Amino acid sequence: MSTQLIHENTEFETKTFPITVICDEIYFQQNIGSIFRICDAFGVEKIYFTGEHFILSDRKVNKTSRNTHKTVPYEVLKDKNELINIIKNGNYQVIALEITDDSIPVEQLKITNQPIALILGSEIYGISSDLLQIANQCTHIPMYGKNSSMNVVQAAAIILHRITSII
Repeated sequence: MSTQLIHENTEFETKTFPITVICDEIYFQQNIGSIFRICDAFGVEKIYFTGEHFILSDRKVNKTSRNTHKTVPYEVLKDKNELINIIKNGNYQVIALEITDDSIPVEQLKITNQPIALILGSEIYGISSDLLQIANQCTHIPMYGKNSSMNVVQAAAIILHRITSII
């Protein structure tokens, strides 16, 4: 019979991957908190948040982050051009998680030896054209229902699982 493990008796390997997550105008506080938690779970190196109206409410974010917003390195860059320069100068393989006319299913994603910049888009509008233009690859999660999108956090979990299983 199996015994459920809890935080105190679970020993997972601690590992950090060369992955930077870019959150393009993601504003819902619950999603922001959950992104911290998912990034912690998948050993993400850093998170960048961008958007003119970005707010991080410690109290609201903590409800879903479970304090991971205090341990995963992050930076807020309201000027998207500053972020684009960082990405361009960082020698990243830039992957956009977005359905486009040339996106490939996540199962076909090709990973190089470069650090990865994974772009996640706004809950309402997806990835802005400015950031979409700097992507080396666009990938999407095949969906079989009537909806063409899913919550950004669930999508982030799927793509981060795929990337970390490859590298």
